[in-house]
Amino acid sequence: MERLSGRFILLWGWRRALAAFLAGAFAVLAQAPYDFFAAGFVSFPVLVWLLDGASPPVGATFLRRLRPAFAIGWWFGFGYFLAGLWWIGSALLVEAESFAWALPFAVLGVPLLLAFFYGFATALARLLWSEGIGRIAALAFGFGLAEWLRTFLFTGFPWNAIGYAAMPVPVLMQSVTVVGLVGMDALAVFVFAMPALLSGARHRGIGLALALALCVLHAGFGIYRLSTADRPDQQKLAVRVVQPSVDMTVKWNPEEQDKAFSDLLRLSAEPAAAGRDRPALIVWPETSVPFLFTDRPDALAAIGDTLADGQMLLAGAVRTESDGTRRMAIDYNSVLAIDSSGEIVDAVDKVHLVPFGEYLPFADFFERIGLKQIVAGPMNFAPGTLRKAIDIPGGLAAVPFICYEIIFPQLVAVDVTSANIIVNVTNDAWFGDTPGPYQHFRQAQLRTVETGLPLVRAANTGISGAVDQYGRVIDALAINARGYFDIDLSIAAQAVRPALPAATIGLAIVALFGLLAASTSASRRWLPN
Repeated sequence: MERLSGRFILLWGWRRALAAFLAGAFAVLAQAPYDFFAAGFVSFPVLVWLLDGASPPVGATFLRRLRPAFAIGWWFGFGYFLAGLWWIGSALLVEAESFAWALPFAVLGVPLLLAFFYGFATALARLLWSEGIGRIAALAFGFGLAEWLRTFLFTGFPWNAIGYAAMPVPVLMQSVTVVGLVGMDALAVFVFAMPALLSGARHRGIGLALALALCVLHAGFGIYRLSTADRPDQQKLAVRVVQPSVDMTVKWNPEEQDKAFSDLLRLSAEPAAAGRDRPALIVWPETSVPFLFTDRPDALAAIGDTLADGQMLLAGAVRTESDGTRRMAIDYNSVLAIDSSGEIVDAVDKVHLVPFGEYLPFADFFERIGLKQIVAGPMNFAPGTLRKAIDIPGGLAAVPFICYEIIFPQLVAVDVTSANIIVNVTNDAWFGDTPGPYQHFRQAQLRTVETGLPLVRAANTGISGAVDQYGRVIDALAINARGYFDIDLSIAAQAVRPALPAATIGLAIVALFGLLAASTSASRRWLPN
């Protein structure tokens, strides 16, 4: 092991950059849909050894001292995000004649920018670098802080956070209720990087013992929590989730609109299986209604005719309203609640829009150079101002999150405090049968464990499903399948949440790693051996 680590430590120039890039790309195998978490035990020790060799030039300025470590982290991040997010280019090929030219900018540009977070992580870690376990703590501190910043800086994009690699199955998801996703990010890096200690004698025993203890606690807590999961006092709600699987190349074609809408009505009206209750709640995906209800009032009447008394439909649709001046309309990506009389009784608009997908930042500038939004359809959305719970049958309340809003732990945690159910509507058909829809579903799955609430998820395609409050998938439809499923969703009288927010504990863990790294680094510099 010492010989192997020495080879990485002595790498220089393009060979060192390539090693960091490949280590980052390999780490993606620990994410959905591969879930090969052992990849982390390879990638992060390599990263540690590369940082061991990132010695700055003698007499270098502060910034030049950080450059080698930043470069290693940047290349690691570029490999990680390129291998993990290449599928976003699929959205540009739906209308290839208009957007294929932008493919390299999307596929390479997004990873290139996200890699700066990991460059920051390794540069910060190198400032606190020392021998033995101290440098492992420094790396956990750097990545924990970087992943936290990734949740909100520049509108936020915490996709494929490192912590997800340590939670591939429900029994390993339960720890997130205690330490939050940021805590899991830092702890995952700490454990994944620990085999780097095998290359030296310092702290080897205590480090490996600590990593093993954390793994045992992680799995043991999950086993215990799931063993006490099923409670007889839970209320049942009959739900139907519809996945229409509409081809994105024709979705907004006026000639196809009636057929798509008829398919939604037909799937919603199918009788329940023998012995199963008629669904009280039906959920359609994001922008599933292929026209504006203001243009087609007959569509609301058709929905009313389809729904039986007491049923409610939550439909992803575009909602439009006047700007107050009668000069233009404002479009919102929304979830509409429609009752059996065909009346829209409530609506929630998407608050966190996708840049370049649902709106064009700096629109005047980009439109002058011929660039337009990519994936939302024939409208430029405005953000909603408030997310609230929608009253649904059974005296319950559901909070809808539209598309990638579900990937933001802090956003979901704040908005579900008055809800019994999380509803996620999305349209992952843009990305085909690639890792993207699986990664998206995994992140939605983790929100149930964090909040203690079940999830109902409707996708145009990839992946519709229902998940209980412990992250266990109750039922789901495969990518590209057209159909529906019915479930009796169990809903606890009250969500089980810790007294101290997990996000606070997670940041405290990151800070503790920082203190450990700083104290170890200081003792190495100032105390005699």
